Amino acid sequence: MTREEKASIIEELREKFSNFNYFYVTDASGMSVAQINDFRRACFEKGIEYKVYKNTLVKKALEDQETDYSEFDDVLKGFSGIMFSPEAGNVPAKLLKDFYKKNGKLEKPVLKAASIDQALYIGANQLDALTSVKSKQELIADVVALLQSPMKTVLSGLTGSGQKIVGILKTLSEKES
Repeated sequence: MTREEKASIIEELREKFSNFNYFYVTDASGMSVAQINDFRRACFEKGIEYKVYKNTLVKKALEDQETDYSEFDDVLKGFSGIMFSPEAGNVPAKLLKDFYKKNGKLEKPVLKAASIDQALYIGANQLDALTSVKSKQELIADVVALLQSPMKTVLSGLTGSGQKIVGILKTLSEKES
């Protein structure tokens, strides 16, 4: 690989790390070609970009980011594939868990690390925590639902009471007739 090609890949990675708030580093070593192709297809279907990069190029691209990714230095060894998720931080984690279920005993690709809105998660033991991470849209929806709940209770109480009054008035008017 020439210097120009390396520089091009590093620049491409810098842009991706800047533009994507969510990315996962995985290790797919030991997987067959068919299994890797199945995994790539699953990523494509979920809108996740998955690509394998040289660790040295990934490290150089991470050096220029706002977040300190020095914790990733120990992780970036061996086979490293990176999953970029444009929409939500928990989608790649859910995809990994589903892929594990689908393939039985094979728990590959292994999660090495993840970055969710600049929060770092190191190790495969973080996968369960990552599946429960909510996206900004989900958090906003939860807050809106919490704010609407008391208002809905008041409105339903007023509507219910209004109907009772109408019923009572109707009954009284019928008795007078």
